[in-house]
Amino acid sequence: MGKIRVLDEHIANQIAAGEVVERPASVVKELVENAIDAESTTIDVAVEEGGIQLIRVTDNGTGIAADDCETAFLRHATSKIASGADLFRIKSLGFRGEALPSIAAVAKVECTSSARTDGLGKKIVIDGGVVKMCADAAHPRGTDIKVSDLFFNTPARLKYLHTVQTELSHISDFLYRIALAHPEIAFSFTHNGNKLLATNGNGDLLQVIAAIYGTDTARKMIRVEAETADFSLAGFVAKPEASRANRNGMTIAVNGRTVRHYLLTQAIMDSYHTLLPLHRFPIAVLHVRMEPSLLDVNVHPNKLEVRFSKEQELLGAIRQATAAALKRTTLIPSAVQNGPLKTYMQEQLVIESAPRQAGSGRPQQATASGRTVQEVQPELAPQQAKRPTNNRYAYPSEAASAAKPPQDRTAPTVQETAAFLQAAAPTQTSGGMPAIPHLHVIGQMRGTYILAQNEDGLYLIDQHAAHERINYERFYELFANPQEASQTLALPLTLEFSPTEMNVLLAKLAVFAQAGVFLEHFGGNTLLVRALPHWIPAGREKEIVEEMAEWVLAEKQEIDIGKLREKSAILCACKASIKANDALTVPEIEALIDRLRACRNPYTCPHGRPVVVSISNYELEKMFKRVM
Repeated sequence: MGKIRVLDEHIANQIAAGEVVERPASVVKELVENAIDAESTTIDVAVEEGGIQLIRVTDNGTGIAADDCETAFLRHATSKIASGADLFRIKSLGFRGEALPSIAAVAKVECTSSARTDGLGKKIVIDGGVVKMCADAAHPRGTDIKVSDLFFNTPARLKYLHTVQTELSHISDFLYRIALAHPEIAFSFTHNGNKLLATNGNGDLLQVIAAIYGTDTARKMIRVEAETADFSLAGFVAKPEASRANRNGMTIAVNGRTVRHYLLTQAIMDSYHTLLPLHRFPIAVLHVRMEPSLLDVNVHPNKLEVRFSKEQELLGAIRQATAAALKRTTLIPSAVQNGPLKTYMQEQLVIESAPRQAGSGRPQQATASGRTVQEVQPELAPQQAKRPTNNRYAYPSEAASAAKPPQDRTAPTVQETAAFLQAAAPTQTSGGMPAIPHLHVIGQMRGTYILAQNEDGLYLIDQHAAHERINYERFYELFANPQEASQTLALPLTLEFSPTEMNVLLAKLAVFAQAGVFLEHFGGNTLLVRALPHWIPAGREKEIVEEMAEWVLAEKQEIDIGKLREKSAILCACKASIKANDALTVPEIEALIDRLRACRNPYTCPHGRPVVVSISNYELEKMFKRVM
């Protein structure tokens, strides 16, 4: 007698449930997606004990016809696919035809639905896959499904569920994302009677963002819109100051379906190039629309992952649209909203004034105690018409410097590092105003932060971060053609590595040459640095090349010369910039701000730390109780 047999329907349904129903959140997902496909405008979700005890989804959609009530709970039953061709043009969210029977196989289900407007409907009760009752019932148009005692007949599955709070977090995550994907639907979500989400369904995505992330975050969102021949993009991305410690704040909806796609989220991350610190991620909500034939949603049992026919074109569109939105927005954060400065400012406002004592390199001490910034300003602000030009930040242009390259290997000092900075027009926002406004210098605070003001309020600038941004953009351009600026060293530098590291580096010598760094194997575990670009900071040559080598060794994939160019520029910028506690004169501060204003991105250093923060006049007056 043969060993192969056909499983009965009940066991087959339990196996299918293992693919579709992993946890309570899977049930919520399938039921809510069905409600959306039914053209619902309101969807109410109520769960108890993390969804293990009860999940209830109520909608006002088109409902289930009386004749279809039992059929809907049969395997492979669906109203959304009629032929094989439909698999390549999926427009609905649920289509696999396994969700309802899979859920009913491992839980107790009670479904009441009506496709009519006269109040007549059907009710079906299923217990562990067995139909207990199916009869007429009074019900308004729409569907009400209750799923209780999930996994009651599969104790092994029940055993491996996590805590109530963990299961609740999975449900919440899905509902928040689906609400962001469908602002035109009014969602409500309660757990054990406590309301966790309520949206009004008026189509305003920003209001949904406010309901989920709070109004303060919603105020920091930037609109993103773009359209290509194949894709349309719409949504919001947050200013860098509203970043998170993980990627969970990024939601991407493709044709109304929330998806997990690493490359799409990475495309958004790429748009924030140098705007975010390491291990920080933006909040973003992006809606993507495309022809269904360009999208394969049948990749994952839970339909979370998708495949695109024109993936590279979509990634490029996302990068370009998001970067353009960030570029046209002023990204100066408020110090009051983003740090403990409010308390500090209320306790003391000590200003190190710009005028210097004769013969000393330290600024005089001045205090604003009992005086407003406007009262202090006339004494401290420099006369703009009398700016001296012979200071270490009034630099010649790049072209003038390039005309007379140094004959020996001597790089500029820290004070001269911006001497080759190209003159550039100040960056502009979409409103035509400079990204960094024109400011009147007040002075330095603790030799680290520049204090300045204009008619809008007070600005604090991190002098090291500002100079680092200036130098980064300069070095990034210089590294575009580093071989042309490379000069032979009179005395080669020596670098020592382990045998394993040496084998890797010897295979990458051409990569270093593309960055203008020419290395030669001296024998054993030693490399000689024969030539370097002349503008690498003097005295830091060996340190910079060693860090470049460490980066190359850490890269597991093929070396991207663009990334090496960026890494090298960051290294040089960091080493060449002024540091904290470096005293600056007023003309030097003014020149630094002018150079910062000329940067393409003056808001953050190349590591993503903020360069400038602001305190509005209103915020200052509120601190000192001048306004209530």
